[in-house]
Amino acid sequence: IPLDFSKQEGEKRTAFAFYCAVRERLPAWLLEDMRTMEVFCWDDGQPRAFLPSEALLYTLVHDHQDYARHLLSRYSVSALRAPRCSFCCRVGSGAQHLNVAVRYNRLVILDMILETLKDCSQDERQQYLDSCGGCTHVADAGKTAVQLAVELSQDNCLLLLLAQGARPAGLDAALQRLVSSDASERQQAQRCLDLLLLFLSNPSPPRCLQDEPQRWQSLLGNEVFTWLCGLAPPPLLFQALRCLVQSGLDPISSLPNFLQLHSWQ
Repeated sequence: IPLDFSKQEGEKRTAFAFYCAVRERLPAWLLEDMRTMEVFCWDDGQPRAFLPSEALLYTLVHDHQDYARHLLSRYSVSALRAPRCSFCCRVGSGAQHLNVAVRYNRLVILDMILETLKDCSQDERQQYLDSCGGCTHVADAGKTAVQLAVELSQDNCLLLLLAQGARPAGLDAALQRLVSSDASERQQAQRCLDLLLLFLSNPSPPRCLQDEPQRWQSLLGNEVFTWLCGLAPPPLLFQALRCLVQSGLDPISSLPNFLQLHSWQ
């Protein structure tokens, strides 16, 4: 690299070198040496090493599970701090790592992140799980990881989040996703809706059910429809399965078909 390259070009080259190294899934120890000694980015005109939280974002993009495990085990929750936004240079906010994990469907690393959050206090953990995306110009700004999982029909990510206590938001989006999905995605959309319903205690009646009651009663069944409209208690099957779903889909999958929600049969 020439010695007279501009700051912007130097930053791009060093950042890209680290990006490529993670993409090639080099060993965690080598990536840490690069992060702390060889590659750098600029903050207010000054070069600095990449933060663990920035490196963790790279591991999510490229599914480098070994490096993610190293970062989370060594730096714990500090690796989950929102990094500085590369567009506006402001310190980020929200649970950016959760949203990226959902968008790329990185189940293994998402599970590592959720386990790491157990090192936080209950209030801090809950706030992190339910926080929205960062700056307004970012694609997932204003959305929680749960809402994003519903919009993308990432049912397995949604289950991990809900089982760890994330707020079951996005019921309206789940209903709309159910009717707008094509045949190849409809099962995942139905699963997302079922999961939300299992974790919802007192859902507010969605507006779409009031606008087209006959259509939704046919799609959801009378028991679920009347419950969501506030006209009846939750179906007995939903109440019974709420205990089992806390530990994942496997206990439900092992039940006889008549005891399963129809989308999981």
